[in-house]
Amino acid sequence: MPHTSKPLTDRCAIITGAGQGLGAVIARQYVAAGASVLLCARGGDSLRAVQEQLSSDLAPGQRVLIQTADVAVPDQVDALVARAGAEFPRIDILVNNAGVYGPLGAIEEIDWEEWVTAIQINLMGTVYPCRAVVPHMRVAGYGKIVNLSGGGATSPLPRVSAYAASKAAVVRFTETLALEVADARIDVNSIAPGALATRLMDQVVDAGPDRVGASFHARMVRIRDEGGAPLEKGADLCVYLGSAASDGISGRLLAAVWDPWATLHERAEDLAKSDIYTLRRITPEDRGQNWDGQ
Repeated sequence: MPHTSKPLTDRCAIITGAGQGLGAVIARQYVAAGASVLLCARGGDSLRAVQEQLSSDLAPGQRVLIQTADVAVPDQVDALVARAGAEFPRIDILVNNAGVYGPLGAIEEIDWEEWVTAIQINLMGTVYPCRAVVPHMRVAGYGKIVNLSGGGATSPLPRVSAYAASKAAVVRFTETLALEVADARIDVNSIAPGALATRLMDQVVDAGPDRVGASFHARMVRIRDEGGAPLEKGADLCVYLGSAASDGISGRLLAAVWDPWATLHERAEDLAKSDIYTLRRITPEDRGQNWDGQ
């Protein structure tokens, strides 16, 4: 990580979905980078286990707090943010990691309530925490928000439609919010951590090719067998985006595995003047075609 081995020293962060998988690794990397953290998840036992693992070697004043919360329930998010505001001197960083695949299968066959629930968790469970922390960050005149997206945002995922739709929406919300809060020096970015060998991948593999499609299923089996993208890659990108090194980089979707994000601050001026790492409509002219008859 750029500049220092502890780039989050004295920074305070909320990390959602931190009880297992990528969220637990993000929490570990944040604590290693010097941050105090408030971790949330729906399962208290897993949170307590993560807290115990991370609390053995803290710097003076560094804290690891936990709180059970469902990010799809506004009252619970309000309580989470209020706790962070009371326990920490500031809320410097929000990492929205909580997410689900949702129901797997053709849209006319899946359970509709499960589809809606996935949208509530992935999209509303990202938007509402942002809404809740922005006033705190505005008062401080500074903040960092990192939203977890994924491959579903940039390409169609047949039979995984709730995940694909919600993650695309997260990216466009990220781009929009970044413009809304730029005057307060709040950076908002989304990341694609890569195909991770976690319980979500196991869910797809276990569903079988009939429900998720033969091509997608085969790809997930291959990635699982190869070990998937390192969880640490996505976590390190979250650290970078929570650090001062990335100040001014905002409104972008960054791929942890493929993009040269570790030196992005060296290209910040060029990035700010471009639409690189954003979602945009492709026109015929973008592909060397002239369809207007002129």
